[in-house]
Amino acid sequence: MAAKDLYEKDFYKILGVDKKSTPDEIKKKYRSLARDLHPDKTQGDSALEEKFKAVSEAYDILSDAKKRAEYDEARSLFERGGFRAPTGGGNYQGGDFSDVFGGANPQDIFANLFGGAGMRRGPRKGQDLQTESTISFKESISGTTLDLKLSTDGKAAQSIIARVPAGVNDGAKIRVKGKGAPGEAGPGDLFILLTVKAHPIFSRKGENLLLTLPVTFIEATLGADIKVPTLSGDDVTVRLAAGTPTGRVLRVKGRGITKGHTTGDLLVTIEVQVPRRVEGEALDALKKFAELTSEHDVRSEFIAKAKS
Repeated sequence: MAAKDLYEKDFYKILGVDKKSTPDEIKKKYRSLARDLHPDKTQGDSALEEKFKAVSEAYDILSDAKKRAEYDEARSLFERGGFRAPTGGGNYQGGDFSDVFGGANPQDIFANLFGGAGMRRGPRKGQDLQTESTISFKESISGTTLDLKLSTDGKAAQSIIARVPAGVNDGAKIRVKGKGAPGEAGPGDLFILLTVKAHPIFSRKGENLLLTLPVTFIEATLGADIKVPTLSGDDVTVRLAAGTPTGRVLRVKGRGITKGHTTGDLLVTIEVQVPRRVEGEALDALKKFAELTSEHDVRSEFIAKAKS
């Protein structure tokens, strides 16, 4: 691919998104197109395979904040006629690059931006390809191995093994070297865009695991030792102090996500459950409690602030 093709191409138009589209909007649009255009579905349709490659190339640029910013800057200059592509290996002409590129050669800018695409001489490496895979929340925390059946050259699907490291986030990309489209100088790479399924009770923030734990009114009032489930399957016991309110966060050290040499914590948010129905002796006891309690009006300060 010639250098000028890179900045003359409208990657936004190829993906069908607006220049002001957010990263999430771009990812959502790419996923929709990739599902429809994937070689496994198009089965040898060369036109659709080329469109899939173009969509993958556009997403590779627009999904990377740095590449996108540099591409937008270069496109803006090109559309204003600030420079034109060289012919016969000559220098760029027709514009002053000192302001836009800080004095750098535009050819070097594009070489850095697109990994030197179009600047090479001789045989070219094959096209990088991208596919998607969905993993469970537990697999994203502990790591897993993917066994994908993919066709990268329009032929029969082959098995591709990819290792997903522990602690990956939703939207992470895994690179598998040499599993892209074939080329004269060897195959390109395959990038796997990961979607992590939500867990029924656990979520994450950085390396910390989050959990909302329901407790009874009695446990919160009197205090109790409560068993808390962990993602690994065992339980840990936390002590609930008497008078614990809803929203109190308890920290269980070292039961979060291990990433590299650090391990996060398990953060347990308390949610006091109020009984929906109280009858008989329990109701009488509760009424007696209301008569005996000496707590101040919990809403007086709140109402005073509202009137201030």
